[in-house]
Amino acid sequence: MAAGLRETARAVAPTAAPQSTDRLTVTSVLIAEDEPSIVESLAFLLRRAGYDVASVLDGEAAIRRLQNDPPDIMILDLMLPRRNGFEVLKVVKGDPALASMPVLVLSAKGQPQDRRLAEEIGVDAFMTKPFSNRDVVEEVRRLTSG
Repeated sequence: MAAGLRETARAVAPTAAPQSTDRLTVTSVLIAEDEPSIVESLAFLLRRAGYDVASVLDGEAAIRRLQNDPPDIMILDLMLPRRNGFEVLKVVKGDPALASMPVLVLSAKGQPQDRRLAEEIGVDAFMTKPFSNRDVVEEVRRLTSG
């Protein structure tokens, strides 16, 4: 009987492996935003949509996180303490290891010159606050699907 149990365990093991592999392919999102309520809301929405979410509250922390544990996509506020979002975006798009990572700017700075500067640096998408929760999730999906 014990031999039968070992055979069952071996037979089950191959089907368990893909589940752990699936967890490794979850898209990771870094939110760089200094307003805790926005971080909480975005993190909740994105986790509910199946994303792995991390957050930082200032530009210096964003750069450290990007260099140590780069995500698949970043949502970036422009008005961050310590290093603003434009500086963070320049670091991302200037680093060959990070340059292909999509960046979605989500900012109250919706002036044409702010949008133009972000586009010149290489932002992938730009949304202004206030934003639609559904639109943010759809934009993250669009940026990570291709």
